[in-house]
Amino acid sequence: MNVPLLDLRAQYGALRERVREAVDRVFESQGFVLGPEVEALEEEVAHYSQARHAIACASGSDALLLALMALDVKPGDEVITTPHTFFATASAITRLGARPIFVDVDPQTYNINPSLIEGAITKRTRAIMPVHIYGQCAEMDEILSVAARHSIPVVEDAAQAIGAEDKERRAGSMGAIGCFSFYPSKNLGGAGDGGMLTTNDDRLAERLRMLHVHGGVTKYHHTEVGINSRLDAIQAVVLRAKLPHLDEWSDARARHAQRYRDLFSEAGLTEKIVLPFVREDARHIFHLFIIRAGRERDALMNHLRENGVGTEVYYPVPLHLQECFRYLGYSEGDFPESESAARETLALPIYPELSDEQLWYVVDVIRQFFPE
Repeated sequence: MNVPLLDLRAQYGALRERVREAVDRVFESQGFVLGPEVEALEEEVAHYSQARHAIACASGSDALLLALMALDVKPGDEVITTPHTFFATASAITRLGARPIFVDVDPQTYNINPSLIEGAITKRTRAIMPVHIYGQCAEMDEILSVAARHSIPVVEDAAQAIGAEDKERRAGSMGAIGCFSFYPSKNLGGAGDGGMLTTNDDRLAERLRMLHVHGGVTKYHHTEVGINSRLDAIQAVVLRAKLPHLDEWSDARARHAQRYRDLFSEAGLTEKIVLPFVREDARHIFHLFIIRAGRERDALMNHLRENGVGTEVYYPVPLHLQECFRYLGYSEGDFPESESAARETLALPIYPELSDEQLWYVVDVIRQFFPE
């Protein structure tokens, strides 16, 4: 059997006619950049994310950059974040001449460890950027409390977490600004790159709307230097066609995650691998299903691939050990939990259209790997 890590064709097959009609509507209008379709998507995402405002942009990476620009992060400033995340989290900081200050992760959730944040704050700290990794929110109460004590804004990197909840609060609604990605592999994915920023602050919303169109409210009139980060109307209509199904898809992912748990337990594998931890009072949307396999990780990965099961390592080199960040002065051993996660974790297939037979096959292939 072949079980891919992600099968976007299955999702497209169910929405083909609606998506094609929407795309054709854009071609008939010949309005390809921003416009009413993008505005409608912004309104829908704001409502979905429990935020007052949503501002569309060209990618999740741009969303992070724009958020920091709106908060006036400048050269010499510091932004606290995690080393266990996608590269864009830290690259957005460094592109502004600021310095990423890394804090280790919680070994259960892989999110930033809130208890370590306060010790990393200095007089140069301008923002705290937790990442809601794999589809589960970071522990925001403690993060927001620390931030409030020091009057530091929080930017939520929610690229993997649209629809995730922390105590019934949606990702992107809790910090000063939330940042989303619509890369095709996300739970809500477009037909290319796309991003969104959310905020409950009217002033920040106004500034973000300027910054993503070269820093001008009206054409040819610029109050500051922004960037060109506009969402295409084609992406907007694709996303609008998918958004009504998002909760249904995320709930299906959660059901598959529970089925994995049941099957791993029945196979006697819960002593061999560590399954994802779900916090109380949290809605985990399972963008990824991450297991921990210890020193067996690489061998297990090869075994899965040889037997037709898609798998991948997120993220094999923590950011503090990346060559381009050597100048920050970090060394191996500085963030042991992030380094352990990089060595030991592995993603298994998790998407709404998985069949029970496929789930059973994945677990059975793993059972075959471990000796009785």
